[in-house]
Amino acid sequence: MSGLDDIDIVRLVQAALTSSTLAYAPYSGFHVGAALLFADGAVVSAANVENASYGLSLCAEANAVAKAMNEGRRSGLIALAVVGGKPDADGEVAPGPEPVMPCGRCRQMLHELAALGVTDPEVITVARGSLLRMPLSALLPHAFGPANLA
Repeated sequence: MSGLDDIDIVRLVQAALTSSTLAYAPYSGFHVGAALLFADGAVVSAANVENASYGLSLCAEANAVAKAMNEGRRSGLIALAVVGGKPDADGEVAPGPEPVMPCGRCRQMLHELAALGVTDPEVITVARGSLLRMPLSALLPHAFGPANLA
């Protein structure tokens, strides 16, 4: 694992939770927030954005990766947190009984960013009352990435 301390984990999960409240999810009502932690301590977070043409919807993780890349971040990804659930009356997202895992497309996008910096970031997902932690390589074994094109 990445050796994250409890403060890093809390900060990262909180950033994902905060982002989830900004989701645009009028169709599913399911809000997802993702937060990426870089070696310099920076956190880049984003929420899911749905579209009436469902295939054009964007996952929180994909938005966070795009945001990080647009900020010039090409290395140093050490961890990410993903939180999802239905918002309550106050707009706060309450994680469900199962953790929300990055979809296949997002796993590939995360792998690409991680591969640029030769890291295997820790993925932290939140469920009601629990945290699941694992390396990205466990979610996407034998990944295709930039090295395959050399």
